[in-house]
Amino acid sequence: MLELAFRYGEGPIDLKEIAKKEDISLKYLEQVIIPLRTSGLVKSVRGSKGGYSLAKPPSEICLNDVIETLDGTTQLIECLKDPKGCKKAPFCVTRDIWQEASDAINKIFRSITFEEMVNRKKEKEGQSPPMYQI
Repeated sequence: MLELAFRYGEGPIDLKEIAKKEDISLKYLEQVIIPLRTSGLVKSVRGSKGGYSLAKPPSEICLNDVIETLDGTTQLIECLKDPKGCKKAPFCVTRDIWQEASDAINKIFRSITFEEMVNRKKEKEGQSPPMYQI
């Protein structure tokens, strides 16, 4: 997703190219792209100049969208998904703490767009590694 966001507006990008650049298995990437396409985050183009691109501008896709699409939830522990599954949930102090932690993480995930991630990537790529001299 970050590579698609980084190259947004350049047209479709072949998965083989992304797999090679990011050092990810093509087979794995082919499996990951399916739910991203189904959810409307990514669109595909067939043909010799085909590939994948973001379905919306990077500024309109947040990290939480991708996490929920691929993992189904951003809850940190199982009992947060279904409080009815535990009869102690209404009285459980640790569950409340896990909920607070999940809420804080989710707030961050919802606030970070792929546009921001692209900008962060550009900043990091622009930084030179420290030069050590003896």
